[in-house]
Amino acid sequence: MPVQPNPFKRALQNGQLQFGCWLGLGDTFSAELMGTAGFDWMVIDGEHGPNDLRSILAQLQVLEASDSHAVVRLPVGETYMLKQVLDAGAQTVLVPMVESAEQARQLVRDVTYPPHGDRGVGYALTRASRFSQIKDYGKTADEQICLLVQVENKKGIAALDEILAVDGVDGVFIGPADLAADMGHMGNSLHPDVQAVIMDALRRIRAAGKAPGILSTHDPMTNEAIEAGALFVAVGADVLILSHGAQALTAKWKAQKG
Repeated sequence: MPVQPNPFKRALQNGQLQFGCWLGLGDTFSAELMGTAGFDWMVIDGEHGPNDLRSILAQLQVLEASDSHAVVRLPVGETYMLKQVLDAGAQTVLVPMVESAEQARQLVRDVTYPPHGDRGVGYALTRASRFSQIKDYGKTADEQICLLVQVENKKGIAALDEILAVDGVDGVFIGPADLAADMGHMGNSLHPDVQAVIMDALRRIRAAGKAPGILSTHDPMTNEAIEAGALFVAVGADVLILSHGAQALTAKWKAQKG
């Protein structure tokens, strides 16, 4: 029996726009709630969210019951971390701060079984193989793994064409906040200079046959990114939805106090 197909990877390969949302609360109940909202994909954030392997595993479990595809963002592109989240059942991973083709090639090896990669062969014990029920997991898993890399600083932008030439990288996500900071515009990813770099990068990614990705909560930027070719577009985050909603509700009723 082969591995279940990765619907997110297939959609990107077919050029289908996928809308997503960030999960930064690190909680299964809120992740399950967000999974009912109808997003195409959800990022379980291990970089800036308070997550560890067990909380990532738990959120993978609850999202499996939803129509939202789980994307796991690691804190850093370490081989052992990729091995662990893949064995936990993630089919799509997002790796931050990729700055070179050499780094991208190693990440491809990290998510690929031998003889072409370095992923450890212990799938009989893992959730990924449904605890050895998927007999052909080792032979069929590679094709369904989706590797997304983040390019989010000037060094990464300078190496973008070389990164795009790496076989096995399925998509490139441009990180607006880090890029803006590295360009000297901390907290202002809407600065014209930053926007010009972002949109140019998205067009180059799409032209290279890879899937471009972005996170934007600013509708004009979101629409421009889609026009530039973005295919996996995060339009919100659970933390922001809760925080902004709570602040708006508080302000509304406090205003009546005079």
